[in-house]
Amino acid sequence: MQTVPTDIRFLLGDRPVLRAQRALVPVGYGLNAVLSGARLTPPLLPRDADGYRLQSLPVAALETIAKDFPGLIASSPQTYARHYIDMRPGFDAYMAQFSSKTRATLKRKMRKLAEANGGALDIRSYHAPDQVAAFFDLALPLATRTYQARLLDAGLPETPAFRSEAAALAAADRLRAYILFVDSAPVAYLYLPVAGDVLVYAYLGYDQAHAALSPGTVLQMHALEALFAEQRFAYFDFTEGDGAHKALFGTHYAHCATVFLLKPTLANRLLLASNRRFNAGVEATGAWLDKVGVKAKVKKLLRG
Repeated sequence: MQTVPTDIRFLLGDRPVLRAQRALVPVGYGLNAVLSGARLTPPLLPRDADGYRLQSLPVAALETIAKDFPGLIASSPQTYARHYIDMRPGFDAYMAQFSSKTRATLKRKMRKLAEANGGALDIRSYHAPDQVAAFFDLALPLATRTYQARLLDAGLPETPAFRSEAAALAAADRLRAYILFVDSAPVAYLYLPVAGDVLVYAYLGYDQAHAALSPGTVLQMHALEALFAEQRFAYFDFTEGDGAHKALFGTHYAHCATVFLLKPTLANRLLLASNRRFNAGVEATGAWLDKVGVKAKVKKLLRG
């Protein structure tokens, strides 16, 4: 298994203020592994690797980390709810789980965006092999203007390797991608690889200039209706990380964590200790801001 240059980030809200890079082997837990409680056998650690990055590790498995990965030191776990949609009951049952107020709000947002586009939504799908190039030609310039790329380093990748992977997925009918347009200009994209019967929420981005029209929400809602209609998928996996968007659309969640496991060098010990102290300070400050009633305002200010 090859190592991947990986940032261990010091986060102030969603914004990284410091980062240290290590060569880590990623170990990802797919949704089916999380739901089944299956234990993954980690790949052997290459000699040039600094350690592992465990992604979406079920929280229950934190108790056995020292046994499963002897000789390594662990970061404080970043815990979160891994949201997902159980698509098996169908679209009508899915919509029924929303309150009447939420359903009305979703319809109003879709209607508002349609009105801004002359009365109809313009959402185009890019699933076939001969559509992949067009998707990237439209989505990549948009990705540079998104909040996801600007602050979270989570924009749509521009590398030739990622394009080749997308083409291979499309050729195997394992890709669903969408772009939302306003006045013929792309304003939001959604990129979903398919793993078995699971749709993977890989990349969503939207132009901040159109944020008042809720383009990400509208695109997500439209895509879900189309995906439910295929009657092919069992789950829609929002992957690691919590968030209001994921909590809104998800029907269930699993308690998961991201953990860095590093070789016990002095530099790595200092890095993880500094990261723990920084996170504790941020958490204490957040609790105080919440207590005085200004946390939401500060969060909005940090996002720009």
